Amino acid sequence: MPDVILSPEQAAVYHAIEHTREHVFVTGRAGTGKSTLLTHLNWHTQKQIVICAPTGVAALNVGGQTIHSLFRLPIGVIADHDIDQNDTVRKILNAMDTLVIDEVSMVNADLMDAMDRSLRKARQRAAEPFGGAQVVLFGDPYQLAPVPGDGDERRYFQDTYRSMWFFDANVWREASLRIYELGEVHRQHDDAFKHMLNAVRHGMVTAEIAGVLNTTGARRPLPEHGAITLATRNDAVTRINRTQLHRLPGQSQANEAEVNGDFGGRAFPADERLELKVGAQVMFLRNDTMVRGDGPRWVNGTIGTVTSLAREVRVEVDGEEHEVEPVTWEKYRYSWDSGRKKLEKEIVAEFTQFPLRLAWAVTIHKSQGASYDTAIVDLGGRVFSPGQTYVALSRLTSLDGLYLARPLRPNDIIVDADVERFMSGAIRELGPVPETTAP
Repeated sequence: MPDVILSPEQAAVYHAIEHTREHVFVTGRAGTGKSTLLTHLNWHTQKQIVICAPTGVAALNVGGQTIHSLFRLPIGVIADHDIDQNDTVRKILNAMDTLVIDEVSMVNADLMDAMDRSLRKARQRAAEPFGGAQVVLFGDPYQLAPVPGDGDERRYFQDTYRSMWFFDANVWREASLRIYELGEVHRQHDDAFKHMLNAVRHGMVTAEIAGVLNTTGARRPLPEHGAITLATRNDAVTRINRTQLHRLPGQSQANEAEVNGDFGGRAFPADERLELKVGAQVMFLRNDTMVRGDGPRWVNGTIGTVTSLAREVRVEVDGEEHEVEPVTWEKYRYSWDSGRKKLEKEIVAEFTQFPLRLAWAVTIHKSQGASYDTAIVDLGGRVFSPGQTYVALSRLTSLDGLYLARPLRPNDIIVDADVERFMSGAIRELGPVPETTAP
């Protein structure tokens, strides 16, 4: 069981989830400990909970199941189509006390309404939102957005909903959503940098803030070693990593993952074929499981350098060399044990690989949840989605570690108008109001 100590505000939110039946949305700035709270809930709740997420990797990261596989929903717009449920699905949905949805900002309104309809049908409580089940949502709409579909899907959302976002689903006309915004940032400790990041988050970047970010990040040489590049595009990341690996002397060593069971596609949490060389810059993809008295040797996002591939994989982190062993990610599925009258979570697939990825570069999207002491933010020709710049900058633990491949421009700061509408009108139980004001 993970050794998780909650802050007072995290403990207050946990108490609200555990001791009420209210629907709860847990949000907050990057680094406020939403994932820590979800982990604690998973291990300590006395309720029958089911955890799900919109993507396979997100579900793996929280030990849950994808929304579509849990509810047996078709991919794409579901609209008012009939929802088919077999006996197994009905029993699982009927047995749960609480449905937990992680990365809910990626869930669109149509899918949220489909989950509502599914729960009402399975639990035979058609008049109650979510069939009487408690729903707990985790995520930050300022960071990740739902992915729009093709032209017909976009037109459907335009005609049916105020926006694609989960908070504009029809179910919220009947159900109340209690919002807890975690306010204590654990990733950064400098108040001035926190203030700047909050300004980027809300699209309130003044000329003074932009000047500080650009003076610090864009007016000094980019580091050649020990920094990861956060880029907007997959092709840029692939090019950088391949080029840097090729420049190293010697032969690369390929490490093939061991895959057992059905992962339902190729949504693997790490590379199926991991190519490494001595000298390669790598990023850890999992927190260290061997926590010492002075803390873990590495966490998700830690950058290191491969020092040996002879008999074992060894990686140097902050001047200290460590042996790194393969780890196993489990894919879960919920089932109903009719004999014990209990909801069970069973492992249906396993993926075993070294918890490493080449890390001269990574996409901003895949950097989600990671922390970096030093990083090069490369926004390329343009930023093409709301929150992208905020996600990139908020990975840094301090302003001193920020390097910009090019200066920030005003059009790099994009905030979704629907998110601003929802979040500004929401009544929060915790957390500060935005500390910046528009110039």
